[in-house]
Amino acid sequence: MILSVASGKGGTGKTTVAVNLALSMERKVQILDCDVEEPNVHVLLKPKVTERKPVYIRIPKVNEDLCSHCGECAKFCQFNAILALPTEVIVFPELCHGCGGCKVVCPSNAIVEEDKEVGEVVRGFSDGIEVVYGILKIGEPMPVPVIREVKRYLDKEKDVIIDAPPGTSCPLVHSVYGSDFVILVAESTPFGLHDLRITVDVLRQMKIPFGVVVNFKGVGDEGVYEYCKREDIPIILEIPFSREIAELYSRGIPFVETLEGWKARFRELTKRIEEYI
Repeated sequence: MILSVASGKGGTGKTTVAVNLALSMERKVQILDCDVEEPNVHVLLKPKVTERKPVYIRIPKVNEDLCSHCGECAKFCQFNAILALPTEVIVFPELCHGCGGCKVVCPSNAIVEEDKEVGEVVRGFSDGIEVVYGILKIGEPMPVPVIREVKRYLDKEKDVIIDAPPGTSCPLVHSVYGSDFVILVAESTPFGLHDLRITVDVLRQMKIPFGVVVNFKGVGDEGVYEYCKREDIPIILEIPFSREIAELYSRGIPFVETLEGWKARFRELTKRIEEYI
Protein backbone atom coordinates (compact mmCIF):
# COMPACT_ATOMS: atom_id res chain seq x y z
CA MET A 1 0.00 0.00 0.00
CA ILE A 2 1.36 3.39 -1.02
CA LEU A 3 -0.05 6.33 0.94
CA SER A 4 0.84 9.94 0.23
CA VAL A 5 0.31 12.73 2.75
CA ALA A 6 -0.27 16.07 1.05
CA SER A 7 -1.97 19.45 1.31
CA GLY A 8 -2.29 22.58 -0.74
CA LYS A 9 -0.37 24.76 1.70
CA GLY A 10 2.57 24.47 4.01
CA GLY A 11 2.33 24.21 7.77
CA THR A 12 -0.84 22.13 7.92
CA GLY A 13 0.84 19.15 9.59
CA LYS A 14 1.71 16.77 6.75
CA THR A 15 4.90 15.57 8.38
CA THR A 16 3.16 15.22 11.73
CA VAL A 17 0.57 12.92 10.18
CA ALA A 18 3.10 10.99 8.08
CA VAL A 19 5.48 10.29 10.96
CA ASN A 20 2.82 9.41 13.52
CA LEU A 21 1.12 7.14 11.00
CA ALA A 22 4.42 5.37 10.26
CA LEU A 23 5.07 4.81 13.96
CA SER A 24 1.57 3.42 14.47
CA MET A 25 1.52 0.85 11.66
CA GLU A 26 2.17 -2.74 12.66
CA ARG A 27 3.63 -3.86 9.32
CA LYS A 28 6.96 -3.11 7.67
CA VAL A 29 7.02 0.58 6.84
CA GLN A 30 9.06 2.79 4.55
CA ILE A 31 8.67 6.57 4.66
CA LEU A 32 9.83 8.76 1.77
CA ASP A 33 10.23 12.47 2.44
CA CYS A 34 9.68 14.13 -0.95
CA ASP A 35 9.55 17.63 0.49
CA VAL A 36 13.13 18.00 -0.68
CA GLU A 37 13.28 21.77 -0.24
CA GLU A 38 12.65 21.41 3.48
CA PRO A 39 12.72 17.76 4.59
CA ASN A 40 12.07 17.16 8.26
CA VAL A 41 10.85 13.58 8.66
CA HIS A 42 14.37 12.71 9.79
CA VAL A 43 14.20 15.36 12.50
CA LEU A 44 11.36 13.45 14.16
CA LEU A 45 12.45 9.87 13.41
CA LYS A 46 16.21 10.41 13.86
CA PRO A 47 17.29 7.54 11.58
CA LYS A 48 20.74 6.00 11.60
CA VAL A 49 22.05 7.00 8.18
CA THR A 50 23.40 4.14 6.06
CA GLU A 51 23.65 5.75 2.63
CA ARG A 52 24.12 9.13 0.98
CA LYS A 53 23.87 9.47 -2.78
CA PRO A 54 24.34 12.65 -4.85
CA VAL A 55 21.72 13.53 -7.44
CA TYR A 56 22.78 14.83 -10.84
CA ILE A 57 21.11 16.15 -13.93
CA ARG A 58 22.78 16.24 -17.34
CA ILE A 59 23.26 19.72 -18.76
CA PRO A 60 24.60 20.69 -22.20
CA LYS A 61 28.09 21.93 -22.93
CA VAL A 62 28.72 23.47 -26.34
CA ASN A 63 31.90 22.94 -28.31
CA GLU A 64 32.22 26.28 -30.12
CA ASP A 65 34.78 24.82 -32.52
CA LEU A 66 32.13 22.48 -33.93
CA CYS A 67 29.10 24.75 -33.52
CA SER A 68 27.67 26.19 -36.75
CA HIS A 69 25.39 28.58 -34.82
CA CYS A 70 22.34 27.27 -36.65
CA GLY A 71 20.14 27.84 -33.60
CA GLU A 72 18.41 24.42 -33.70
CA CYS A 73 19.23 23.77 -30.04
CA ALA A 74 17.60 27.01 -28.93
CA LYS A 75 14.53 26.38 -31.09
CA PHE A 76 14.08 22.96 -29.53
CA CYS A 77 14.46 24.00 -25.88
CA GLN A 78 11.04 24.75 -24.39
CA PHE A 79 12.60 26.17 -21.21
CA ASN A 80 14.85 28.79 -22.82
CA ALA A 81 17.92 27.19 -21.29
CA ILE A 82 19.97 27.88 -24.44
CA LEU A 83 20.46 31.20 -26.17
CA ALA A 84 21.89 30.94 -29.68
CA LEU A 85 23.63 34.12 -30.83
CA PRO A 86 25.34 34.68 -34.18
CA THR A 87 28.78 34.15 -32.68
CA GLU A 88 28.25 32.07 -29.53
CA VAL A 89 25.80 29.84 -27.66
CA ILE A 90 25.01 30.56 -24.01
CA VAL A 91 23.69 27.86 -21.67
CA PHE A 92 21.65 28.72 -18.56
CA PRO A 93 22.09 25.63 -16.32
CA GLU A 94 19.48 26.76 -13.79
CA LEU A 95 16.79 26.57 -16.49
CA CYS A 96 17.86 23.23 -17.96
CA HIS A 97 15.61 20.23 -17.30
CA GLY A 98 18.23 17.74 -18.48
CA CYS A 99 16.12 16.22 -21.26
CA GLY A 100 19.04 15.91 -23.70
CA GLY A 101 16.97 17.09 -26.66
CA CYS A 102 19.38 19.83 -27.66
CA LYS A 103 22.12 17.25 -28.11
CA VAL A 104 19.85 15.11 -30.29
CA VAL A 105 18.83 17.93 -32.67
CA CYS A 106 22.29 19.46 -33.05
CA PRO A 107 23.35 18.79 -36.69
CA SER A 108 27.03 19.47 -35.93
CA ASN A 109 27.36 17.17 -32.90
CA ALA A 110 28.63 20.21 -31.05
CA ILE A 111 26.78 19.48 -27.81
CA VAL A 112 27.91 17.06 -25.13
CA GLU A 113 26.43 16.62 -21.68
CA GLU A 114 28.04 16.95 -18.27
CA ASP A 115 26.82 16.22 -14.76
CA LYS A 116 25.51 18.94 -12.51
CA GLU A 117 24.87 18.04 -8.86
CA VAL A 118 21.48 19.33 -7.71
CA GLY A 119 21.05 17.56 -4.38
CA GLU A 120 21.37 14.29 -2.54
CA VAL A 121 19.30 11.37 -1.28
CA VAL A 122 19.81 10.08 2.24
CA ARG A 123 18.70 6.64 3.48
CA GLY A 124 18.60 5.29 7.01
CA PHE A 125 16.63 3.28 9.56
CA SER A 126 14.80 4.19 12.76
CA ASP A 127 13.48 1.33 14.92
CA GLY A 128 12.76 -0.78 11.85
CA ILE A 129 11.28 2.06 9.77
CA GLU A 130 13.17 2.75 6.57
CA VAL A 131 13.57 6.49 6.05
CA VAL A 132 14.55 8.00 2.69
CA TYR A 133 14.69 11.75 2.14
CA GLY A 134 16.02 14.15 -0.45
CA ILE A 135 17.86 17.42 0.02
CA LEU A 136 17.80 19.97 -2.79
CA LYS A 137 20.95 22.08 -3.00
CA ILE A 138 20.50 25.68 -1.94
CA GLY A 139 19.75 27.87 -4.94
CA GLU A 140 18.58 25.05 -7.20
CA PRO A 141 15.16 25.88 -8.66
CA MET A 142 13.92 22.39 -9.62
CA PRO A 143 13.14 19.82 -6.92
CA VAL A 144 11.66 17.18 -9.26
CA PRO A 145 14.98 15.43 -10.15
CA VAL A 146 15.66 14.90 -6.43
CA ILE A 147 12.08 13.73 -5.81
CA ARG A 148 12.44 11.28 -8.67
CA GLU A 149 15.57 9.80 -7.10
CA VAL A 150 13.88 9.51 -3.68
CA LYS A 151 11.05 7.54 -5.26
CA ARG A 152 13.50 5.13 -6.89
CA TYR A 153 13.93 3.68 -3.40
CA LEU A 154 10.21 2.88 -3.11
CA ASP A 155 9.82 -0.67 -1.80
CA LYS A 156 6.48 -2.20 -2.77
CA GLU A 157 7.11 -5.06 -0.35
CA LYS A 158 6.45 -2.59 2.47
CA ASP A 159 3.72 -0.14 3.35
CA VAL A 160 5.04 3.13 1.92
CA ILE A 161 4.21 6.59 3.27
CA ILE A 162 5.18 9.55 1.09
CA ASP A 163 5.47 12.95 2.75
CA ALA A 164 4.68 15.19 -0.22
CA PRO A 165 5.75 18.83 -0.67
CA PRO A 166 3.20 21.64 -0.27
CA GLY A 167 1.46 23.20 -3.24
CA THR A 168 -0.14 21.70 -6.33
CA SER A 169 2.57 22.03 -8.96
CA CYS A 170 5.01 19.50 -10.47
CA PRO A 171 6.69 18.49 -7.17
CA LEU A 172 3.36 17.40 -5.69
CA VAL A 173 2.27 15.60 -8.85
CA HIS A 174 5.54 13.66 -9.09
CA SER A 175 5.39 12.80 -5.39
CA VAL A 176 1.85 11.40 -5.27
CA TYR A 177 1.89 9.75 -8.70
CA GLY A 178 1.35 6.00 -8.31
CA SER A 179 -0.15 6.28 -4.82
CA ASP A 180 -3.06 4.09 -3.78
CA PHE A 181 -4.52 6.84 -1.59
CA VAL A 182 -3.72 10.42 -0.64
CA ILE A 183 -4.29 11.80 2.85
CA LEU A 184 -5.02 15.52 2.54
CA VAL A 185 -4.13 17.38 5.72
CA ALA A 186 -6.13 20.59 6.08
CA GLU A 187 -6.71 23.29 8.64
CA SER A 188 -10.24 24.64 8.75
CA THR A 189 -9.40 28.23 7.87
CA PRO A 190 -10.17 30.27 4.74
CA PHE A 191 -6.58 29.79 3.50
CA GLY A 192 -6.73 26.08 4.28
CA LEU A 193 -10.00 25.67 2.42
CA HIS A 194 -8.76 27.62 -0.62
CA ASP A 195 -5.69 25.41 -1.06
CA LEU A 196 -7.59 22.23 -0.23
CA ARG A 197 -9.97 22.90 -3.12
CA ILE A 198 -7.10 23.26 -5.57
CA THR A 199 -5.45 20.04 -4.38
CA VAL A 200 -8.73 18.14 -4.63
CA ASP A 201 -9.05 19.27 -8.25
CA VAL A 202 -5.55 17.97 -9.01
CA LEU A 203 -6.15 14.58 -7.39
CA ARG A 204 -9.47 14.16 -9.15
CA GLN A 205 -7.74 14.71 -12.47
CA MET A 206 -5.11 12.16 -11.47
CA LYS A 207 -7.88 9.75 -10.42
CA ILE A 208 -6.30 9.00 -7.04
CA PRO A 209 -8.71 8.37 -4.11
CA PHE A 210 -8.28 10.69 -1.15
CA GLY A 211 -9.66 11.70 2.22
CA VAL A 212 -9.13 14.62 4.59
CA VAL A 213 -7.45 14.81 7.97
CA VAL A 214 -8.45 17.99 9.79
CA ASN A 215 -5.54 19.27 11.88
CA PHE A 216 -5.79 22.01 14.51
CA LYS A 217 -9.43 21.15 15.11
CA GLY A 218 -11.04 23.94 17.09
CA VAL A 219 -9.27 26.74 15.23
CA GLY A 220 -10.86 28.65 12.37
CA ASP A 221 -14.36 28.10 11.00
CA GLU A 222 -16.51 25.31 9.57
CA GLY A 223 -15.58 25.97 5.94
CA VAL A 224 -13.58 22.76 5.38
CA TYR A 225 -16.31 20.63 6.96
CA GLU A 226 -19.02 22.22 4.84
CA TYR A 227 -16.93 21.82 1.69
CA CYS A 228 -16.16 18.14 2.38
CA LYS A 229 -19.82 17.41 3.06
CA ARG A 230 -20.90 19.18 -0.13
CA GLU A 231 -18.26 17.38 -2.23
CA ASP A 232 -18.76 13.99 -0.53
CA ILE A 233 -15.15 13.91 0.67
CA PRO A 234 -14.57 11.70 3.72
CA ILE A 235 -13.02 13.26 6.82
CA ILE A 236 -11.00 10.33 8.08
CA LEU A 237 -9.37 11.81 11.20
CA GLU A 238 -9.39 14.95 13.34
CA ILE A 239 -6.40 16.14 15.36
CA PRO A 240 -7.19 18.80 17.97
CA PHE A 241 -5.45 22.12 18.37
CA SER A 242 -3.36 21.15 21.37
CA ARG A 243 -0.56 22.88 23.21
CA GLU A 244 0.73 19.50 24.37
CA ILE A 245 1.02 18.20 20.79
CA ALA A 246 2.72 21.44 19.72
CA GLU A 247 5.23 21.26 22.57
CA LEU A 248 6.08 17.64 21.75
CA TYR A 249 6.55 18.55 18.08
CA SER A 250 8.81 21.47 18.98
CA ARG A 251 11.04 19.00 20.85
CA GLY A 252 11.06 16.56 17.93
CA ILE A 253 8.85 13.99 19.68
CA PRO A 254 6.01 12.32 17.68
CA PHE A 255 2.91 12.56 19.84
CA VAL A 256 1.83 8.93 19.36
CA GLU A 257 4.86 7.96 21.45
CA THR A 258 3.54 9.91 24.43
CA LEU A 259 -0.20 10.54 24.22
CA GLU A 260 -2.39 7.58 25.08
CA GLY A 261 -4.77 6.22 22.49
CA TRP A 262 -3.35 7.89 19.41
CA LYS A 263 -1.57 4.86 17.98
CA ALA A 264 -4.90 3.04 17.99
CA ARG A 265 -6.53 5.99 16.19
CA PHE A 266 -3.91 5.97 13.46
CA ARG A 267 -4.27 2.21 13.07
CA GLU A 268 -7.99 2.72 12.69
CA LEU A 269 -7.22 5.40 10.10
CA THR A 270 -5.26 2.82 8.10
CA LYS A 271 -8.22 0.43 8.19
CA ARG A 272 -10.55 3.17 6.97
CA ILE A 273 -8.21 3.99 4.10
CA GLU A 274 -8.11 0.37 3.00
CA GLU A 275 -11.89 0.53 2.52
CA TYR A 276 -11.46 3.28 -0.11
CA ILE A 277 -8.70 1.57 -2.10
